[in-house]
Amino acid sequence: MTAVTTTAATAEREASMSSRVRPGEIWRIVRLLAVNPTIFFGVPWLILGGAWAVTMIVALIIQGAGGAAVDASDIQEGFRYSWAVLSPQWYLVAVGVQAVAFTFSFALGFGSTRRDYWLGLSAMFVFVAAEMAVAIATLVQIEKATGGWWIGAGMFDTLWYGQSGWTFDFFTTFSLQLFVLFVGAGVTTVYMRWRVRGMMTLFFSFVALVLALIAGFTFTNTWPAVLSWFASIGLLGVFTLTLVAAVVAAVAGFLVIRKATPR
Repeated sequence: MTAVTTTAATAEREASMSSRVRPGEIWRIVRLLAVNPTIFFGVPWLILGGAWAVTMIVALIIQGAGGAAVDASDIQEGFRYSWAVLSPQWYLVAVGVQAVAFTFSFALGFGSTRRDYWLGLSAMFVFVAAEMAVAIATLVQIEKATGGWWIGAGMFDTLWYGQSGWTFDFFTTFSLQLFVLFVGAGVTTVYMRWRVRGMMTLFFSFVALVLALIAGFTFTNTWPAVLSWFASIGLLGVFTLTLVAAVVAAVAGFLVIRKATPR
């Protein structure tokens, strides 16, 4: 009788812990993830700094080779389609993967619930995305104010950046970074729950969906309508959809990790 009562009390306590938000436990997860701050705050900026240095060197080479015939504004216009500003995004996908793979089992071993863990992970992702978005949006304005770092180099004021103000640059960067982080984390939850079978199922399902969409748009001759729709919503609409996709990936990752077995 005593054993049954104890088991029931334990189950009730665990259910109560998983049904409420515990800020202290969430903050503990954030601190756990920040034990090695280089992963979140060091390497992305090393990548971005390396891309900036290469951009400066290329701009100086072009300026030196062209001499007086090459204007700084001409050099900067040539950098308009540089993708260097997006160089950390590929690494951030790996950050999302590593964050779950290396800390999930450890956190649960120290008494955190899956809900605490995912909320703490989400808080860390939001902070990282916001920190980089503020910095990049500000660097865009500095680059514009200095005429491309005084030599016409275009590192941040490229692609869609620098066209619609600081707030727009912040929003687009924040949405994109949050998306890649949660995609990396969400894919890892699939592996942690279903292992290789789950990953293969996810991969082939994604490929099948893409091929089905391409075939559907092709055979129904709706590509012009699709492209027109994207043009009508503009970049703001596209990055709003990106933010929505990030939220969907976050929710899906939580639903999957609720049943994942730490190993």
